[in-house]
Amino acid sequence: MATNKELLSKGIRYLAGALPLLFIGPSLIYNAFMNQQNAWHYLVLAIGIIACLAAMFLMYLGLKTIMKSLFND
Repeated sequence: MATNKELLSKGIRYLAGALPLLFIGPSLIYNAFMNQQNAWHYLVLAIGIIACLAAMFLMYLGLKTIMKSLFND
């Protein structure tokens, strides 16, 4: 049972793409709630929520791809 190296590297790239979003998303949400008097409050909040959702999606794809490479599904 050999590991598919190409598929493994693709999964690691997905996880590497999720890593910055894991920090950017909550920071943007915090910033939006601290600056509620600003007119851009809802836009920054929406971008932060989208960044958090994108991070979760990329983590799901990365782990799914890594499991597929390890178990040859």
